Amino acid sequence: MTDDTLNLTTAQAIVRWLSQQYIVIDGQEQRLFGGGFGIFGHGNVPCLGEALYNAFDQLPLYRGQNEQSMGFAAAAYAKYHLRQRMMFCTASAGPGTSNLLTSSALAHANRLPMLMLCGDAYVTRLPDPVLQQMEHFNDPTLGVNDAFKAVTRYWDRITHPAQILQSLPAAIATLIDPADCGPAFIGLPQDVQGWSYDYPAVFFEKRVHRIRRITPDEAEIADAVALLRTAVRPMIIAGGGVQYSRATQELISFAQAHQIPVVETIAGRANLEDTHPLNIGPIGVTGSDSANAIAEQADVIVAVGTRLQDFTTGSWTAFSHHAKFISVNAARHDAGKHRSLPVVGDAKLALTLLANGMTDYQTPASWTSFAKDERKKWNSYVAVNVSYGNRPNSYAQAIGVVNAHCDPGDRVVAAAGGLPAEVTANWRTLKQGTVDVEFGFSCMGYEIAGGWGARIAQSETQPEQDTIVFTGDGSYLMLNSDLYSSVLTRKKLIVLVLDNGGFAVINKLQNNTGNESFNNLIKDSPTVKNLVGVDFEAHARSLGATAETVANAAELVDAFKRAKASDNTCVIVMKVDPYEGWTTEGHTWWECGTPSVSESQKIRDAHADWESSRPKQRKGV
Repeated sequence: MTDDTLNLTTAQAIVRWLSQQYIVIDGQEQRLFGGGFGIFGHGNVPCLGEALYNAFDQLPLYRGQNEQSMGFAAAAYAKYHLRQRMMFCTASAGPGTSNLLTSSALAHANRLPMLMLCGDAYVTRLPDPVLQQMEHFNDPTLGVNDAFKAVTRYWDRITHPAQILQSLPAAIATLIDPADCGPAFIGLPQDVQGWSYDYPAVFFEKRVHRIRRITPDEAEIADAVALLRTAVRPMIIAGGGVQYSRATQELISFAQAHQIPVVETIAGRANLEDTHPLNIGPIGVTGSDSANAIAEQADVIVAVGTRLQDFTTGSWTAFSHHAKFISVNAARHDAGKHRSLPVVGDAKLALTLLANGMTDYQTPASWTSFAKDERKKWNSYVAVNVSYGNRPNSYAQAIGVVNAHCDPGDRVVAAAGGLPAEVTANWRTLKQGTVDVEFGFSCMGYEIAGGWGARIAQSETQPEQDTIVFTGDGSYLMLNSDLYSSVLTRKKLIVLVLDNGGFAVINKLQNNTGNESFNNLIKDSPTVKNLVGVDFEAHARSLGATAETVANAAELVDAFKRAKASDNTCVIVMKVDPYEGWTTEGHTWWECGTPSVSESQKIRDAHADWESSRPKQRKGV
């Protein structure tokens, strides 16, 4: 070591470098990494654990209960911070690391940054085969960590300490890139973690990052303006990218200036507040009659910050065959989908440039009035849908109660099962950027873990607000251990466990496709010989949470108020009907594989009915 170098282990150098990465947000410098989530094993505790112990003040480490849920929490943290701040996850070699595969896939599908620092087999191979090693007889370089190549944006395995001089900056460049954003994986062989190297001291100097804003091409903007000017029935689809670009005000200003109706994707929920007159509602399979009504008639559609997945497009049946698309997206791959006229660039800049070219354009008043009238009808439907009285308990009722009694700045988290559809359709946004419905990967188990990660982020900026989690009994049983994490770390959650006796939404799909109920509701599982209910309240109490069970939505009102007043994680359990009370309006067609041949007449009829909507499907490329 000299004055110009520092002799450090690979693990020490990684941690030191990460602690020196900053980002500017609203003119303020903050650490790029809010810390990390970690579970130690033999693959990461001796070396990376030692390095993290000595850097706890700069990079606090949250101890998870399950590596998969750690990854979910990291994804939710990044989503809360609009991909400007993030967390790392560290896991041991073998099953500890492989547990992160699902959460890496979730982050990849949702374009969310998280850095994974995971143990790996020895580079020297001297102790081979080692504990938990996956041996491939014809390829000794292949292991569990290679599986992450399919679910990461950046992947590397460090086989010499000097490699991190290139690998770490490359990983960060991916993590903060608006187009390539997603998870990054760095495999750390157990021997290499402890090897030392004389690193250049300059490598550890403070680095301040900024999120790149890609200026759209002038010709693409001109083409988009020319097309949009021809529109008689224009519409804007606002996706999650609007929030990541911090372009909600530009979106609103653009829509207001030209009176263009706006609909939201699932990821784009809370781009606009519910009461904004141009907010026509959520679109698609889990959408609203209002948004889907205007989508059917729109002639020019401006899609901003959305990848146009099938739940948004109704598997491409939601629009006229003659509708023209303008897709504004930082990612070239997304901007060119389905014959769209692409505008590759930052949403904030693109909307401003489009506005400059549309100064004298105004949407016909009859079109805007039609859209607003449709939204009024949808509002009336939702008001009835969330009401309660002499009706079976439903997801919608619970959503309505929470919506009516939460604070505007409270954050709502949901994922998978029936709740994404019910929250998307029935939730009335009270404040921008307060809804996290994970449906890019539709991943059961995200709810509580994601709520914990969101609450960690929220406590950094709005500690007075609550994080509210909606989960079904199926997701709760799949992954609930971060209730304990939230209690241990004093990161309060309000969790509503809505118990419908199994996987009720898939049972509904099963029945809607002509099939008999089978293996979804617990009572319909033929291998179940002892039909025992779960005492979710007692279970939550055993993890340190405050918990209670309510009989109906009326009782939920007071229970939710008690949860709001508490400083501890609170769980409220309510049984809901698995058959009645679903939101039945607002759904577009969704392509779902159904049997074309069956001995069952019900299945054959359901297949014919399902396929009857296929002629509406646009044939994209």
